Amino acid sequence: MPQDVRDDGRDDDDACAACDDAFPDAFPRDRRAFLRDAAVAVAAALLGLGASPHDAWARPLAFVPARRARGGGPRYPVPAQDGASIDRDNEVILVRWEGAAYAFNLACPHQNTALRWMERDRRFQCPKHKSRYRPDGGFIEGRATRGMDRFALRRDGAEIEVDLDVLYRQDRDPSGWSSAVLRL
Repeated sequence: MPQDVRDDGRDDDDACAACDDAFPDAFPRDRRAFLRDAAVAVAAALLGLGASPHDAWARPLAFVPARRARGGGPRYPVPAQDGASIDRDNEVILVRWEGAAYAFNLACPHQNTALRWMERDRRFQCPKHKSRYRPDGGFIEGRATRGMDRFALRRDGAEIEVDLDVLYRQDRDPSGWSSAVLRL
């Protein structure tokens, strides 16, 4: 049997036309309509699960792509002002805070949930168990028992290079963790 003919003898185009006639508003006609409808559905699901609008929409100040250097780690422009940027692809949070730059692992040290930047409170928070951290990665309160994990980093002109192979835990290497900072 040819692939374009259904078991009932109608071809696929006739079947689609019948669905379109029966449900004219069920299927968006273009990508924008689809994306709009999907965004509304996701927002409704989040609110239905009990997420408050502040928690559901808390975002870092910016998302930044990294530039890869040959043989090195990801590189980011030196941030111009205090705040946080997230590189989801490399799971790095880059922070400039009070004249210093830090590179953190995106995951909470408690149970590896992606951390969020709470702009209003100027701190990080784990959405799973509500552990809180200062912009420099220091632990404030919650179920975690240490500060955010810091990557080794170095400045190269107008860029910061992050070494994804060297990660300092505050509890295991306090001196390494304390030195994983760039003074700007």
